[in-house]
Amino acid sequence: MGKSRNPRRGSGGAEAVVEAVDGGLAELMPDRDRARAWTLLIDGAPQSHVDLDDPSYLSFEYQRRLGHVIDLVAPAGKPVHAVHLGGGALTLARYVAATRPRSTQQAVERDAALVQLVRRELPLDPNARIRVRSVDAREGLSKVLDGWADLVIADVFSGARTPAHLTSTEFLDDVRRVLKPSGCYAANVADGPPLAHLRGQIATAAARFPELALVADPAVLRGKRFGNAVLVASDTPLPVAELTRRAASDPHPGRVEHGRALLDFTGGATPVTDEAAIASPAPPPSVFR
Repeated sequence: MGKSRNPRRGSGGAEAVVEAVDGGLAELMPDRDRARAWTLLIDGAPQSHVDLDDPSYLSFEYQRRLGHVIDLVAPAGKPVHAVHLGGGALTLARYVAATRPRSTQQAVERDAALVQLVRRELPLDPNARIRVRSVDAREGLSKVLDGWADLVIADVFSGARTPAHLTSTEFLDDVRRVLKPSGCYAANVADGPPLAHLRGQIATAAARFPELALVADPAVLRGKRFGNAVLVASDTPLPVAELTRRAASDPHPGRVEHGRALLDFTGGATPVTDEAAIASPAPPPSVFR
């Protein structure tokens, strides 16, 4: 199936773009409120939002929380080395490029057809130092040099689920390998009641990193609904107080858990290994209605 235009229009008269990619049916939907902004959906599941006029604008709740981590990983405006596992529309890579000029970034997005679609319809700033590899996330990570990254962000979904091989201690061993000693790992973890996957991911990170924090909607943490949580890990102390302040001031306020309270939250969950790993749970259909 080739590219097709759809009569649904945004505020600037732009039409939706619908195209088959490796991972399913991709739709680029124009934002009705922002002239050159688009939402990427794969098989109906929202994946990314990009404002070409303002790449520092983060629409999705979990991406704003990852944006807080990006803001706090180094002094404001300082260039960083960043690895993005899962590219989508490259929203967060664009954010880093806009807020930290001269940063060097590697994005790993296995869906080559999606990468082509995004590059064509949502072109990157030609001055942005963003290299995109169309390989599996773990394979792409294995190519990154030891101690290269200030930040590794994992936001990988296949059929709205995080693949099993990106949930294990062995995967985090490679994350630690590419991080600088002061580097930070941040992952988008999607789960719903009874939160077994999220608890297991916290326990897995705790087995490899001494410093952890979790940012999420309080209703998600209470097991009231399916949603996204941002798990942050490092070998060095995290800026928990500032992260807490920023999350609390979001349009949908988030709560930050850390320290003993976060470890207690795992409820005795054990670290996940490659041998035992399973994909994250599929979201209920109501999530995307």
